[in-house]
Amino acid sequence: MALINMVSALNSALANMLEEDPSVVVLGEDVGKDGGVFRVTDGLFNRFGAERVIDTPLAEAAIAGMAIGMAMNGLRPVAEIQFMGFSYLTLNQLISHASRMRNRSRGRFTVPMVMRMPYGAGVKALEHHSESTESLYVQIPGLKVVVPSTPRDAKGLLISAIRDPDPVVFLEPTRSYRLMKEEIEDTPFTVPIGEAKTLRSGTDVTIVGWGAMMPLVVKAAEAASAEGISCEVIDLRTLSPMDSETVVSSVKRTGRCVISQEAPRTCGVAAELIARINEEALLSLEAPVERVTAPDIIVPLPKGEQYYYLNANRLYRAVKKVAEF
Repeated sequence: MALINMVSALNSALANMLEEDPSVVVLGEDVGKDGGVFRVTDGLFNRFGAERVIDTPLAEAAIAGMAIGMAMNGLRPVAEIQFMGFSYLTLNQLISHASRMRNRSRGRFTVPMVMRMPYGAGVKALEHHSESTESLYVQIPGLKVVVPSTPRDAKGLLISAIRDPDPVVFLEPTRSYRLMKEEIEDTPFTVPIGEAKTLRSGTDVTIVGWGAMMPLVVKAAEAASAEGISCEVIDLRTLSPMDSETVVSSVKRTGRCVISQEAPRTCGVAAELIARINEEALLSLEAPVERVTAPDIIVPLPKGEQYYYLNANRLYRAVKKVAEF
């Protein structure tokens, strides 16, 4: 066991899988000798060699295409895209090939690849370095989309993603890379894809979030609890396939719900989750579902980020609003 942050947990997962399975390879820009822009792949090049930890050209579409070809020919590639804002060049490969190869070939081929990428604001980064556009990937049938919020979940979910027979987009919250530490085993373990996690039980309001939003959700729940509002907190963890059953079951008990989403408001994951709650638990609602999101604008440059990014107080006010409805 070691007390480590999310960067080290992801590194441990990659090392475990490279050691366990000779078909696993890591590829991407600067993942080899430099150890990745956030040092997630640090030390893997020296340990496993250039044939398994592969530095690629600065060409995201090529990285995605190579990963698909590798996956169809017996390897399990883990491709890194340096920032989510650079990943849009991969969409043609993901939509046209990775996500539909199983269906296209009637099951003769699968694409067991993982595409890792840091996402999100809150670290005062430059343009294209703070994107939170996960709904783009959630809407692609055939892709799984995973977002860990803690070091332990990051390691367990990444190992599950690498072992999965289908393509997985693995989103890593930049703001959480070094935010917290947890005691984690050195050996491999898994966290199931497609299962939300209830962090705390409550009776008055259900609060749902994922990724970098979870520390803010927990703070808001604690503030509300101090005023006698009992909050149930759910970390969605997987956006596709989405475990809406856990959320709906909670809302049927609490009657109220707040959803925290870092991404812009329109057509986000929160909107989809609200639709599912309305379909399955409308008659249990005691108040309209509240969503706390970013505005529908481009992420501002560092000086304006504090006015854009969510905070625990905004979530707390939303909890109060639904509780007092």
